[in-house]
Amino acid sequence: MKKKILISTGGSGGHVIPAMAFYDHLKENFDVLLVLDERGSNFINEKKYEYKIIQSPRLTLNFLKLPITLINLIISVLRSFFILRKKKIDILLGTGGYMSVPICLAAKMLNVKIYLFEPNMVIGRANKFLVKFCTKLFCYSDKIINLPKDHKDKIFVINHVLRKEIYNFNNFNKEEINNSTKLLIVGGSQGAKFFDQNLKSSIIDVSKKYKLRVYHQISSSNFVDLEFFYKKHGIENVLFNFEDNIFKYIKESNLAITRAGASTLSELTFLKVPFIAIPYKFAVDNHQFENALDYEKNGCCWILKEEEFNQNKLTTLLLNIIQNKEDYLRKKKSLENFCYQNSWNDINEKLTTCLNEN
Repeated sequence: MKKKILISTGGSGGHVIPAMAFYDHLKENFDVLLVLDERGSNFINEKKYEYKIIQSPRLTLNFLKLPITLINLIISVLRSFFILRKKKIDILLGTGGYMSVPICLAAKMLNVKIYLFEPNMVIGRANKFLVKFCTKLFCYSDKIINLPKDHKDKIFVINHVLRKEIYNFNNFNKEEINNSTKLLIVGGSQGAKFFDQNLKSSIIDVSKKYKLRVYHQISSSNFVDLEFFYKKHGIENVLFNFEDNIFKYIKESNLAITRAGASTLSELTFLKVPFIAIPYKFAVDNHQFENALDYEKNGCCWILKEEEFNQNKLTTLLLNIIQNKEDYLRKKKSLENFCYQNSWNDINEKLTTCLNEN
């Protein structure tokens, strides 16, 4: 009989996207159930994945809101408790975020084995609280920042967890950047208004000197403005909101400007698209900067800090990248080396072995 695994996720696409990938990896060898909150349901493919919704309260230290938060937390724990018991779950896999807390507490009460996933270089606050209860912590590195020392033995390093569809695009041959720059601008699952508002001047300057096509993930409120901008300046473009199949845009691109969420960087790396990372400066515990820094140390990207950003810096960097083919190709080669062992079957085997052995 197959073991039953419940994957808990929700919140942003940064949590939901890996959960979908885990689901696809595990469904062949385990009975898998997916639970998430209402917010997380905006990022899931409803036609492909069956799931249940459990509302989880955002945890707060606000004294006035604390009583209501505690009541909602207790309700969420009880709901989680009954789902885990009714479905006879053997293993719980949490992908981080506040929505993992109630169900992990319920799993602890029922002695269900708990596994956690931390894709960032800085452990999230929910995972930091829950790591004391888990059997293993799936990570991309053994140098996770802020992980309590007495739990470092729980780290289980895996290759980057990617949605299965991306493997169909891995051998796509991209046009050389000096012939035509195909620039992807992507702000993660929640978009980036900062990009919509602050990249225009650099895009114009580059388009005057080189052939440029832009694939721009936008926030809905800025669609009309950006559509007018690209039309006015005669710049080829494709505008899109967050969508499940972003790979069709990544595969066409040969350079990217991006935030530094773990899922986006993993996908750009796998498809070997060198990128300029502009980490979100308000990310919790500065985890986006630490994500980007790890890639920079491995020679895979360029970093511009948001707090030091100006359009002249970006324009200069973009022109240098296009003109200095050697540096660009070094980055591309580093990306290949960074994930050369990343195959679907390798990750599948490693996850299955770990979950069955522990």
